[in-house]
Amino acid sequence: MVKRYITKISVLSLGKIMGIIYAILGLIFGIIMTLFSFTMGPMMYSQGTGGMLFGAGAIIALPIFYCVLGFLSGVITALVFNAVTGVIGGLELEVE
Repeated sequence: MVKRYITKISVLSLGKIMGIIYAILGLIFGIIMTLFSFTMGPMMYSQGTGGMLFGAGAIIALPIFYCVLGFLSGVITALVFNAVTGVIGGLELEVE
């Protein structure tokens, strides 16, 4: 086993990766919300269209919203990681 250290993470790289991961999660949650609103929406609203429109919009809105939040949290995480590793050293990994 060889020890290696991660001392810096590219800010934009981590932001893009986390943005895509969060967008995929947003799509999954959007699909679940859409299915829920199509089945439960007519029971919750008198006309039945309010829940269905909200649910259909979730497939588009949630992935975009989650992507932006994921990108921003990735950028902030990389900035904090780089600042901390500059002070206390890198993240130790064991590789073969």
